[in-house]
Formats: sequence, C-alpha cells, structure tokens
Amino acid sequence: MINLKSFIYLIVAVVSSSAQAGSYEDFFAALSRDDAAAVQALLVRGFDPNTRDPRGQPALTLALQGGQLAVAERLVTHPQAEVDVANEVGETPLMLAALKGHVAWVERLLERGAQPHRPGWSPIHYAATGPAPQLVDRLLDRGAPIDAEAPNGTTPLMMAARYGSEKAVDRLLARGADPKRRNQLGLSAADFARDGGREALEKRLRKLEAG
Repeated sequence: MINLKSFIYLIVAVVSSSAQAGSYEDFFAALSRDDAAAVQALLVRGFDPNTRDPRGQPALTLALQGGQLAVAERLVTHPQAEVDVANEVGETPLMLAALKGHVAWVERLLERGAQPHRPGWSPIHYAATGPAPQLVDRLLDRGAPIDAEAPNGTTPLMMAARYGSEKAVDRLLARGADPKRRNQLGLSAADFARDGGREALEKRLRKLEAG
C-alpha cells in the first residue's frame, strides 16, 4: 500500500510532468509566431533554451531557419545556450544563418564560439549558396578551408556554381578555389553550373578548368 509521503511525491511528479509538457508545446508555439516575450517568460521559469522540437531541430536553429529572429535573440543571449549544436542532419545555427544571408547573425554566432568549419557539409558550403556572398570571405578569414569537401567531395565552389550568386563564385576563385576539382560523382564546378542552366558561368569555369 502506498504511504502518504509517496503519494504526495507521485502527485508532484505528475503535476511537474504535465507542466513541462505544456511548456514544451507553449515554447514551440511561441517560437513559431516569433513571440519573444512568451519565450522569455518560459526561459525565466527554467525552460531549457536548447530544447529540440519533435523532429530533433534545436530551438535556435529552428528560429534562424524560419526567420523568428526576435526569439533567436532571446535564445542566443541565454547563458545556457549551445550556439554550435547540430540538428539530426548535421546543420548548426551558423550554417542556417549563412544559408539565409543573416550577416549580423553569422558574426554574432562566431563571436559566441560557433565553429567556422566542421567536417562534411560545413558553414562555407551554406554561405556559398546563400544571398550574402560576403559571408564566404568572412568564413575564409576565420579559417574555413577554401576547398572544404562535403561527404561526397562537393566543394563550396561547386555549390556556388549551381545554387549561389556569381559574386560568390568570384570570391571563391579570387581566394584560390580550385575549378579543376571533382566530387565523387566526377562532377566539377563547371558541371554544376551546367546542371543549373547557367551557360555563361559554365563556359567561364570550363576555361579555368582546362587552363
């Protein structure tokens, strides 16, 4: 038979669990509508700023990906915030900020200790495809390898040639990116440009590849 003390502990545990479950739902609902005040209130009550959503996406990464920058501000300034945590596919907040072209956020995350390079898909791959080509230079200045290889051997120049701006291509070439490199499928940056329907860029890269 359960004694009174055990019964009280059981009730407290159930209430706490229910409250946490409610907080979890409230937290991600507030994040989705960029309600920084509601998120801050939950953080003050002890909610973990590094909580992941049901798909395994850390809150900060989710906010930067979705453009909920007011919430991202509250998360990144929390003393327990993990600014370099990766989601289930290896993406960090820095990678998503680079992809979205959030220049100020890239600077902020680097200042907070986010790594400018990681093995496999790395921040410079994401910067090369994003709308802010100056981030390519910023990451290179912080030590990112110019010909960083994704798991399949794809380089930032290849990504820029198909998905990024020609300014990103120009910046990478000016810093020494190798147009002759090929990934594990045998594709070069010129091939990436061709597959992206960028004929003029393909021709330019073919000349460099042959040179």
